[in-house]
Amino acid sequence: MPLRGSTTDRARHDTEGLARMVTSPLPVRSRQALPNPLLRVSGTRLETHDGTPVRLRGAGLGGWMLMENFITGFAGNEAAMRSAVREVLGERRYQLFFDRLLTVFFAEADAALLASKGLNCLRLPVNYRHFEDDASPFEIREEGFAQLDRVVELCGRHGIYTVIDLHALPGAQNHQWHSDNPTHLPSFWNHPHFQDRVVRLWEVIADRYKDNPWVAGYNPINEPADESGQVLPLFYDRLVSAIRAIDPHHVLFLDGNRYSTEFDLFGEPIENTVYTCHDYSRAGFSRSGGYPGHTDGIRVDKEQVEEVFLRRTAYMRKTGTPIWVGEFGPVYTGDPARDEQCAQLLADQLEIYRRHEASWSIWTYKDVGLQGLVHLAPGSSYHRRFAEFMAKKNRLGAEAWGSPDGEIRELSKPLEQLVADEFPDFTPYPFGTRQWIEMLVRHLLLGQPLVQEYAAVFQGLGDDDVLALADSFALRQCVRRDWLLDALANG
Repeated sequence: MPLRGSTTDRARHDTEGLARMVTSPLPVRSRQALPNPLLRVSGTRLETHDGTPVRLRGAGLGGWMLMENFITGFAGNEAAMRSAVREVLGERRYQLFFDRLLTVFFAEADAALLASKGLNCLRLPVNYRHFEDDASPFEIREEGFAQLDRVVELCGRHGIYTVIDLHALPGAQNHQWHSDNPTHLPSFWNHPHFQDRVVRLWEVIADRYKDNPWVAGYNPINEPADESGQVLPLFYDRLVSAIRAIDPHHVLFLDGNRYSTEFDLFGEPIENTVYTCHDYSRAGFSRSGGYPGHTDGIRVDKEQVEEVFLRRTAYMRKTGTPIWVGEFGPVYTGDPARDEQCAQLLADQLEIYRRHEASWSIWTYKDVGLQGLVHLAPGSSYHRRFAEFMAKKNRLGAEAWGSPDGEIRELSKPLEQLVADEFPDFTPYPFGTRQWIEMLVRHLLLGQPLVQEYAAVFQGLGDDDVLALADSFALRQCVRRDWLLDALANG
């Protein structure tokens, strides 16, 4: 259950202790009882209610209550994957596997690791499907909150703030797999029914956590992609009013349009609100031209990286509101030279954020090896079981985020040329023709049959087998990227 506003053993009010805690959390046993850590916006910074400034520095918990194909090694979107695995395992063993996976994916040891590195924030991406079923809209599933309650509470015990992030909305708020979109169309913006459900869900979430001071705030929509630009601002107005009617105190973290990169839809800033940019660099993707180097015909170096950051945060600086980079971080391929370049890119971004006093949340904490601060061990049960499948997915290039070009790239080139020749004025929202084709080909054309292949790997497994697979993601069995953890500790 959530903390409901309690603090541990208020023996004394130690303002200096609070200042130390919010920048470098102490281990649980060392912490004194402290004043209420509830955050609020004060000009360009976040602060506790006693005026102590807080710069949020942390990670996103991708792959947990919102699963992504490149994070845990499957293909396609989460709902399709879960449905296929349920078909193979049966309901009881399906529940056994996923309950265990969610429990070990972030536990006490993980919170202690983040706190030991001085990180003080964990962004919690969640899928609406945990709390509501499409077959029973507006009926909230109480059991869906068990894992969220658990992690919010254990983070609080370690002096770590949490930001609750609705990463997948009914109907999908953007085009991609990471909103659990089984198509390439964001239907959320066209159907008031989906919007009504999101308002209701946020009312429930706000009521549940309104008295918890270790919840930094609410991130109501991850990476919205409203092509019209007309629906999002009106929906934000409605959603903010609904949340604030129940919880007037917690900070709101509002993503910009076009995957949290555009903020021209906002007028005067809303009180006690942080406007959130996502700041992935071209040079950080697996198919980039290196750093410094040229990607997609553009020179990418530290100067260009800072120019993009300044453009994406212009609204925040204009309005004198805090800057929070909700997502950033390069992809590591295992190539030493390229990964060293990515490490330099990360160092440059952290220096830029530090200089501009920006809070940040790197993507992502734990995965199979592409970005995580912690990643799956090569000898683990999960890796041994799924290595061949993941190698095939990689060979094909069947995911847009972490795969190299793969075999599908050569097949896609003639299709891209055909579209360019026949439809020269076609520039699909949000990022143009090439990404539109890649989305359709990598995640749908190849992703759907690969979902079936992923599920088939579970065939014949017993209870102990599926528990061993899930336990592969427990911190004690994972590999830590110590250099990355140390870089963040100094960021």
